[in-house]
Amino acid sequence: MQEKPGDMDKSHYPKHIAIIMDGNGRWAQKRHLPRIMGHPAGVKAVKRVVKFCAEEDIQVLTLFAFSSENWRRPKDEVSKLMGLFMLTMEKEVKRLHKNNIRLRFIGERTDFSESIQLKMAESEQLTQDNAGLTLVIAANYGGHRDITLAVQDIAQQVKEGIIAPDEIDETMIAGSLSIPDLPDPDLFIRSGGEKRISNFLLWQLAYTEFYFTDELWPDFKAETMQVAIDDFLTRERRFGRTSEQVQSMSN
Repeated sequence: MQEKPGDMDKSHYPKHIAIIMDGNGRWAQKRHLPRIMGHPAGVKAVKRVVKFCAEEDIQVLTLFAFSSENWRRPKDEVSKLMGLFMLTMEKEVKRLHKNNIRLRFIGERTDFSESIQLKMAESEQLTQDNAGLTLVIAANYGGHRDITLAVQDIAQQVKEGIIAPDEIDETMIAGSLSIPDLPDPDLFIRSGGEKRISNFLLWQLAYTEFYFTDELWPDFKAETMQVAIDDFLTRERRFGRTSEQVQSMSN
């Protein structure tokens, strides 16, 4: 009997999965509901995916919860999103902690209310020593901004004479970005049918495998995650090498 990708040793599974959770509003509209009603349904999908990743020993799951461009949405929707964000943290962080999950946030926090900023800091502190899945929430995050801040930090070090311009390399830039201590994503997933990365982890996705699905985020299930991983397991990741080189390295 031929081995299916999903039956393979989990050591071949992606260590880091990054997801753009798209389609909440359209999911609600298809059901003749206000757009905002799709977001609580999206939270349920988040819980399913986090549970799956924790059970399958995925090391890191990064979710694009709110981009720096999302502030352009209608004020009422943004306000309700912020309320849902706060409520979700209050309800779920203790559960994450109980399940040995470490929670981290990336993005510009200063645009959020003080209460949200405080809750983010408390959540990270509570879960910081957990050794299971690391759940990274990208909130008010933008890849362009991430790289810009890294360049500014390095430029300041050059100005102060700490480093010379010719000492700047890819490792230094990567180390100045968000989550420098975590592996780059192996697998990127986007739900909702769109096929773009929307300013998400621009540097970190350089050699990531992409998987797109038409399934709207609130409909996302553990089975969908498994299909994406099975597809990932069929890919040959060459990182600039030839197929023959990769095969000889694995032998």
